[in-house]
Amino acid sequence: MQVHTTEKPYICQICERGYSRSFILKEHIRIHSVEKPNHCEFCPKSFTRASSLWTHKRTHTGEKPHQCEYCKKSYAQSSHLNYHIRSHTGKKPYQCELCQKSFSHSYQLSYHIKIHSGQKPYQCDLCQKSFLKSSHLTNHVRIHNGEKPYLCQLCNKYFTQSSQLTKHARTHTRKKP
Repeated sequence: MQVHTTEKPYICQICERGYSRSFILKEHIRIHSVEKPNHCEFCPKSFTRASSLWTHKRTHTGEKPHQCEYCKKSYAQSSHLNYHIRSHTGKKPYQCELCQKSFSHSYQLSYHIKIHSGQKPYQCDLCQKSFLKSSHLTNHVRIHNGEKPYLCQLCNKYFTQSSQLTKHARTHTRKKP
C-alpha cells in the first residue's frame, strides 16, 4: 500500500531521502559507503546495486531488449527508451511553476528555471563574465586563450566553436542554412 500512497517511512539518516520499502533503503545506504559487493565478470567495475551491475553487463554483451514501437530503435535500459519515446509523442511532463512552460526532460526544466532566477553560476576567472551553462563558459574562455579546436578538413582553417565550423563548411558546399 505504501507504494501506491507514495508514503516513504524509511528515511536515510545520512541524506534524509525517503523510501517506501526497508530493503530499498538498505540498498541505498551503500552509496554512502565504499561497499560495492556486485562485481562485473568482464571488467574491474563494481556496483552497490545488483540491478546496476545487471544493466552494466549489457555494455559488454550488446543486449538491447527495450525497443521503440515507433521506429524500432533499441536500448539497453528502459529509462533510455522512455526518454527516446518522447521524441515521437511530444510528451512534456516537466512543467515550470512560474510560467507553465513544459519540457520533455528534467534537465531542460532545470536550465529553464535558471532563466527566471537570473542565476548564472559559471563565471570566467579572467573577466568575471557569468554564464548559464558550463559549455558557454568553456567557449568563452577560448576567446582569452586563443584555443581553436575545430578544424575544417577541406582547407585546414581552425575555429573556436563547432557552430563556426559548421557555418564555414557551407562555404565549401555552397549550401544555405
